[in-house]
Amino acid sequence: MLPWTRARRSPRARRTLAALLLTVAALVAPTATATAAEAAAPSRGWNDYSCKPSAAHPRPVVLVHGTFGNSVDNWLVLAPYLVNRGYCVFSLDYGQLPGVPFFNGLGPIEKSAGQLDVFVDKVLGATGAPEADLVGHSQGGMMPNYYLKFLGGADKVNALVGIAPDNHGTTLLGLTQLLPYFPGAEDLLTKNTPGLADQIAGSAFITKLNAGGDTVPGVRYTVIATRYDEVVTPYRTQYLDGPNVRNVLLQDLCPVDLSEHVAIGTIDRIAFHEVVNALDPAHATPTTCASVVG
Repeated sequence: MLPWTRARRSPRARRTLAALLLTVAALVAPTATATAAEAAAPSRGWNDYSCKPSAAHPRPVVLVHGTFGNSVDNWLVLAPYLVNRGYCVFSLDYGQLPGVPFFNGLGPIEKSAGQLDVFVDKVLGATGAPEADLVGHSQGGMMPNYYLKFLGGADKVNALVGIAPDNHGTTLLGLTQLLPYFPGAEDLLTKNTPGLADQIAGSAFITKLNAGGDTVPGVRYTVIATRYDEVVTPYRTQYLDGPNVRNVLLQDLCPVDLSEHVAIGTIDRIAFHEVVNALDPAHATPTTCASVVG
């Protein structure tokens, strides 16, 4: 059982949680199918294993999608944005569940970190680079921390950039506190979508992940958050504490940016400008509202 706290009953919140559980049940139903177009979706200029990093950008960039995401849809804007700036860019699928195509990041996060380990080795072998840089959205910004801390990833990674990462778990606006009122709900999440259960604040996975500190030596960390995040809550729990860490709030860069959890990782060019600054800090330029046209 996960250590969630009891909360006052709320009919509206109970209906919301019930809808969430129904959605999860639908996602894990074996009748789910993917179209041929989805299965053959192009990566549009990235995942080119003939790409060799340049002197200007000597490390390949590995993009790590979020929960319910995949290696293509999460990166339809950011991947070409980086490719056009001269980076060798790669993305992986991880956390697949049997019978659930297209929607990834639902499997146990420890196993997902193992998939990232294998993928980074593949990218380094193809490019000849000694290290990679990682950029992840949501779970994809948090899961690599397990790879860095427990699977030897710190020796292969120069920088980790997390866009709205749930580094310390999430309360989902308090909805997780309602789970004790639904007999079997916790077991449903843990059994059918362990990747979701692992991300709850206070879960065994999150506790293990952050024991002994947020970071490891030798890696540069950047966290890019938005105050309008409705998924990873409270948003300040995304921040990391330690040396070589830069925590960035999107609205400090551009006060009128209203991006929430999905938009900041999929379409927000102000956030993407800050990603490039994090990948190449020696040539960083100010990130402002005007960066959207850069």
